[in-house]
Amino acid sequence: MVSKTAEYALRATIYIAQKGTLENKLGIEEIARAIDSPKSFTAKILQLLTKDNTVISSTRGPNGGFYMTDKAKKLSIRTILETIGEDDIFTKCVMGLKLCSESKPCPLHVQYKPIKEKLIRLFEKRTIESLAEDMTDGYSFINSGTRQIH
Repeated sequence: MVSKTAEYALRATIYIAQKGTLENKLGIEEIARAIDSPKSFTAKILQLLTKDNTVISSTRGPNGGFYMTDKAKKLSIRTILETIGEDDIFTKCVMGLKLCSESKPCPLHVQYKPIKEKLIRLFEKRTIESLAEDMTDGYSFINSGTRQIH
């Protein structure tokens, strides 16, 4: 449903929301390891997420790294996808057809429309903070490897 970029962006954001603070900034290597993502790919994703310091904040230098503000943690999951330019999941056809519409639907349009609406509501309702809390409570995990990060 979502691209690898979106998957890693979601994982990275949740991990940083859980572990990163102004006093405890996280490095790229730690984040990449925690979310089971290649370091160079993680760096590119973090570059997108730190644009304007809206979602993730960063500082350079020996004590630099990545962290999230309390305000940023209140953002919706949809904001993450919009920030990295992956929000077409909310508008595009499930089969990838450019001309799919209400008047000229693809074979899955009618069945997928309510699913898409639920997906939009889910991504608008859930916040970064709520997902990070699920991690803290041990309810969920974000590392697809053998090691689970809580």
